[in-house]
Amino acid sequence: MHARSVMAAGLDAMTGEVFKQKLVPASEVVVDWLRGLPGPVAVTYEAGPTGFGLYRAITAAGIRCEVAAPSKLNRPPGDRVKTDAKDALLLAQLLQVGQIVPVRVPTITEEAARDLVRAREDVRGDLMRARHRVSKLLLRHGHVYYGGNAWTGKHQAWLHGIRFDQPGTRAAYEADLEAVEFTLARRNRLDAAITAMAADSEFTDLTRRLCCLRGISTLTGFALAVELGDWTRFTGSSIGAYLGLVPSEHSSGDSRRQGGITKTGNTHARRLLIEAAWHHQPRYTVGPTMQARWEQATPAARVRGHAGNQRLHHQWAKYTARKKKHTVANTAIARELAGWCWSLATLE
Repeated sequence: MHARSVMAAGLDAMTGEVFKQKLVPASEVVVDWLRGLPGPVAVTYEAGPTGFGLYRAITAAGIRCEVAAPSKLNRPPGDRVKTDAKDALLLAQLLQVGQIVPVRVPTITEEAARDLVRAREDVRGDLMRARHRVSKLLLRHGHVYYGGNAWTGKHQAWLHGIRFDQPGTRAAYEADLEAVEFTLARRNRLDAAITAMAADSEFTDLTRRLCCLRGISTLTGFALAVELGDWTRFTGSSIGAYLGLVPSEHSSGDSRRQGGITKTGNTHARRLLIEAAWHHQPRYTVGPTMQARWEQATPAARVRGHAGNQRLHHQWAKYTARKKKHTVANTAIARELAGWCWSLATLE
């Protein structure tokens, strides 16, 4: 699958005959070609930037379709010639022997919600870079802020009070500061849209249950809800591996070697859990913010969330007593936090 072309290969399981065709990337053209093959027909293609429109068109036509996870495809290590035709034939062969690991295709509603939270994630990165440009320009010219935390109202007033004599520097500074303000306005609009969708959508109940844990606000809970989609496909132990929070390992014979975390799976969800895990380090108390979130959840979710908060803080205290490096301890807490999120998400 490419933006401007589709290379199709069909393999007849009975006769071994191979069908090859280069198609235009239009769903109706691909479906017409599939209908011309000797049936019954099963289809697979690699997940990629073209999305899931072709999958939905093929399944709507009554044809079985699987979207293959590219990272799980078994490719011959000695094969140094890679073409679209060979890749398509390999996919057909793997599908025939049942070696395709499919990805979960989100619903249209889930995909729209993901677009929203990923747009917010992009704006977060844009805002960080824009703020860095402002602060580094000021640093080069000897302006350093000592009045407290940065990017508060007081800091903003200090920024607007700075004037440069040179026209070039003045224009660059005003452009960078304007970019910060525009990006901040974009972030606020997306935050409002996420808050509204989290309060009234199919993800509302799940978001409120996830918010029973410390460090998970409405924005974080909603993002986790839509990024992971169907939580029932995981278990409390497998969700950590899916998010890339388990140690890598290369063991053979009597040797067992473990390295850093694998960092596979959903990068956005992993970052959210890593950030949320830091909130479990301070002493656990039920403040007004947590109490307000609990009031929106069910009694069972409140009990489960309270138990999770106690357990995660206890784990932090244990790692601290053992002199564990804080970043390593926090990653371990994030892995266990993922399990508690799964427990709340699948709570009936």
